[in-house]
Amino acid sequence: MWKWLHPYAKTENAYALCNTLLPWFWAGTCVFLSVGVVWGLVFAPQDYQQFESVRIIYIHVPSAILSMGAYVAMAVAALVGIVWQWRTAFMTMIAIAPVGAVVTFVALFTGAAWGKPMWGTWWIWDARLTSELILLFLYIGVIALYGVFDDKQQAGKAAGVMALVGVVNVPIIHYSVVWWNTLHQGASISKVDKPDVADPMLWPLLICLAGFAFFIAAVSTVRLKSEIVRREMHRPWVQKLVSNDGVSSDAI
Repeated sequence: MWKWLHPYAKTENAYALCNTLLPWFWAGTCVFLSVGVVWGLVFAPQDYQQFESVRIIYIHVPSAILSMGAYVAMAVAALVGIVWQWRTAFMTMIAIAPVGAVVTFVALFTGAAWGKPMWGTWWIWDARLTSELILLFLYIGVIALYGVFDDKQQAGKAAGVMALVGVVNVPIIHYSVVWWNTLHQGASISKVDKPDVADPMLWPLLICLAGFAFFIAAVSTVRLKSEIVRREMHRPWVQKLVSNDGVSSDAI
């Protein structure tokens, strides 16, 4: 089942895969994000209760959903690294972590900006908001723990364990509006059979979601390429790559 993945345990193959995927990720980002944002912010109808303030959903909802998605991806990379001892998996994990942290911060910030006119306050210790804040702390914890160790293989193992333990927070975030009485509204677009969002607002929201996903993938891939080059600078293939690009090794 996992045989197709095994070649990418080699950093050279992983780097080549990054080069293959990156143009597609950037293309998807440009197409979906530009269409979704323009459609949502300019042409989509306003809400009959929230009026124009509802347009923040085209930023807030994708960032909130993908803050959890990025964490799951990071945890999967950590699991692969711990089980099969792949350096490339740990590199992927730490490449995703800062991107996920920024996306989580965007979700919290836009949620606060949305909460002020709707709830009358910037912040409340609501179950959904609190668990999302914990997610941000988990991202920061993984990044900090990885940076403590000089041996990056050991750093990957330690940070990977933390990432795996923290994944329990993801279902808590998702089901917090069901398990507790919260101010935050319940699930909307995750109701696949009948979403609570009207089609004229749902389609630009889904396109924005795809655009954000492509953007996170693109930035994480760029970070992974940089991490591979930095960690593998002593390898002949990296030296050849650097010399072909006309960049001194001291500059990387």
